[in-house]
Amino acid sequence: MARHDAYREEVIGRANVGDTPELVAYYDELAKYETGALWTVANKIEPWQPKSESVPVVWRYRDLREHVLRSVDLVTPEQAGRRVIYLNNPGRREVSAAVGWLYSGLQVMHPGEVASAHCHSSSALRFIMEGRGAYTIVDGHKMTLGANDFVLTPNGTWHEHGVSEEGTPCIWQDGLDIPLVNALEAGFYAVHPDLNQAVTHPVDDSTAAWGGVALRPHGESWNKPYSPLFKYEWEPTYEALRRYAATTDGSPYDGVLMNYTNPATGGPVMATMGASMQMLRPGEKTRAHRHTGSFLYQVAKGKGYSIINGRRYDWQERDIFCVPSWAFHEHANASSRDDACLFCFNDLPVMHALKLYREEALAENDGHQPLIG
Repeated sequence: MARHDAYREEVIGRANVGDTPELVAYYDELAKYETGALWTVANKIEPWQPKSESVPVVWRYRDLREHVLRSVDLVTPEQAGRRVIYLNNPGRREVSAAVGWLYSGLQVMHPGEVASAHCHSSSALRFIMEGRGAYTIVDGHKMTLGANDFVLTPNGTWHEHGVSEEGTPCIWQDGLDIPLVNALEAGFYAVHPDLNQAVTHPVDDSTAAWGGVALRPHGESWNKPYSPLFKYEWEPTYEALRRYAATTDGSPYDGVLMNYTNPATGGPVMATMGASMQMLRPGEKTRAHRHTGSFLYQVAKGKGYSIINGRRYDWQERDIFCVPSWAFHEHANASSRDDACLFCFNDLPVMHALKLYREEALAENDGHQPLIG
């Protein structure tokens, strides 16, 4: 493959122009007019295949938790806007991305704290890591939240978060498409004129109305580009995985995987970000594949490891790790007795909408990557 690519670069259309004094002077002249010669950047901007600047990373919860909690003593939600420790990918530091064009951070709130309401162009989601009493209000819909619950705050919606007085310190992962929106130069941000919004619907009404299995509420219409089911609870999600696992062999590349969907359309939960939960059965090891799109995983249950581009990354409950676009990856459950579950959010809705999605299985070595180092 490498030899074939080298031949293509030499013979059929890849830039292969050496510098000469005349060319260097020519490039300098072009630069005066804010122009340049395409052949000097062609190999970079039109690669044969995706070359992600992101690198695989595991953010270990046992390392981060103390630092996240320490921020409570250093800044208030009012001072910080949001008391969040964000995840930095070494290859994407300039845009504060965790992987690709996706942002992630760990937010902490203490009992009795309430963050002010705001809205923005970026879509956002939350996955609850620990604590009791957390809640989110989205456009007047208040949702109570527990560990491993998944909640949406779609772009353009007023939203705010808090923890009840009777609760405990709460930590959750924030996931947003901030880097994508900024790359498109389309970001807006506004603070609610009253700082906090009124709760105008019964608590947890979206789950009551839209959370029925294969049931749609009579008389309810929904035409917005995101799911009306703002909260996806852990217990029914896990039960659905268990039921599905009893009837299927699953995917050789992802185990038993189910996508969170918009119950009104069957499509992704939001226009720019999708989400899924997958189960690796005891001792299960998937085969390697790669695809376009960036993925952030959080371990909801169990422990195991993933091999990404030939390197092994161990993980356990509440750890977060990323898989960059077009990186070969496979997952393994380290337990022979219990299942492991991985929550994931991604930019697949963008890949599909723009017809950029492509997938490829590893053909060699029985579908498993040889380890590097």
